[in-house]
Amino acid sequence: MDNSKYESPLSGRYASKEMQYIFSPEKKFRTWRRLWIALASAQKELGLPITDEQIEELKAHADDINFEIAKEREKEVRHDVMSHVYAYGAQCPNAKGIIHLGATSCYVGDNTDLLLMKEALELIEIKLVNCIRALSDFAEKYKDLPMLGFTHFQPAQPTTLGKRATLWIWEFMMDLEDLRYVKNGIRLLGSKGTTGTQASFLELFEGDHEKCKALDNRIAQLMNIDGVYPVSGQTYSRKIDTRVLEILAGIAASAHKFSNDIRLLQHLKEVEEPFEKSQIGSSAMAYKRNPMRSERIASLSRFVMADTFNPMITSASQWFERTLDDSANKRLSVAEGFLATDGILDLVLNVSDGLVVYPKIINKHLMAELPFMASENLLMDAVKKGGDRQELHEKIREKSMEAGRNVKENGKENNLLELLAADGEFPLNKEDLEKAMNPALYTGRAKEQTEEFLEECVRPVLKEYEGKLGMKAKIEV
Repeated sequence: MDNSKYESPLSGRYASKEMQYIFSPEKKFRTWRRLWIALASAQKELGLPITDEQIEELKAHADDINFEIAKEREKEVRHDVMSHVYAYGAQCPNAKGIIHLGATSCYVGDNTDLLLMKEALELIEIKLVNCIRALSDFAEKYKDLPMLGFTHFQPAQPTTLGKRATLWIWEFMMDLEDLRYVKNGIRLLGSKGTTGTQASFLELFEGDHEKCKALDNRIAQLMNIDGVYPVSGQTYSRKIDTRVLEILAGIAASAHKFSNDIRLLQHLKEVEEPFEKSQIGSSAMAYKRNPMRSERIASLSRFVMADTFNPMITSASQWFERTLDDSANKRLSVAEGFLATDGILDLVLNVSDGLVVYPKIINKHLMAELPFMASENLLMDAVKKGGDRQELHEKIREKSMEAGRNVKENGKENNLLELLAADGEFPLNKEDLEKAMNPALYTGRAKEQTEEFLEECVRPVLKEYEGKLGMKAKIEV
């Protein structure tokens, strides 16, 4: 490793080897060669004078790319595609005259970008599904564990830990639905020529429009893609990049929400992310167990959400059939958006698989607030014993204010029940009041909602991915 040069943290720290390979030079240039083989093969099938021997020669050198030859040629001609045409031709002397026949640079550049984005979305899809699986297991396990609910981060009606997890799962489920729609809609640019009119190919096929159309579709078939976009300039619409990055930003937003909740729960000491035996939480405070994985999720997620503006502005800025002010931006924004999202999902999966729950702390916090939460039920029970609703409401209000002052001003425990039991005019005794302190009485349909959601919404989707579940994510740094 050359430590004197900048290396992207996305490669060095966060993204998986699989995602890094998808956007590697080797993968890109191998895909260029596959596209040149597909172009030549389709042209041969449609009657152009290309031989089987030439096709076989191209196939024989599809993967052994002579990078140094291409690199030296690019210094001379300042054109990456023509440099690789030259290098491929040097390995295939019999076929060099038919490589890239009738095509523009965007034939390999744009079609490769589309193929790589589709493959990268497939990897993101599998990781996303595994995150949903891990969180679903968590929700099932804790579906009936009561805990404080919060609105505005103020204690509110109790929920269950499993039900809270369904909120995270549901957002990831929406992301999965969006991802599948966009992924399944990705097509190829095809062989469209300089301004998208296929004029060069119409010339090659001597005015035969049907062969021009057939060429597009045959290339897509050979590349295992469902057809080509119906119209284009020289490039595919850069709006496609925007749609893809919006999917990644949606996943990042869901992951950010999840990580924020985990960070807050860790502050409350109710739920913690994994913390390894020799992990250091703070260089100064040895006792600390910082939620560094969740913080990293939030940090990378902000990068991905902000990255969405790059393809959006690029798409808006294209002139007529093609400008080149997209190229440098695309190289950065698309690849790095995927690398960062890949790293985010590895972190989400790692955290979800290793969440540590502290039921006694959860119960302690809940019981400290439950007398206030139960006041409406206490009022109804007291009325049933013959009390006046309005008078009883006022008593509960007064005692609640007193108990609140004891907690906030004096640092005491919530003693609302003791205050009510000591009031001779309140019709419920201490035993009656304590019966009302069963947390399960106040969680509504949280358990049932969790069960129904998992059974009706989540498990049918997970069943579609049966052979691809069980993925684990190891965090190296």
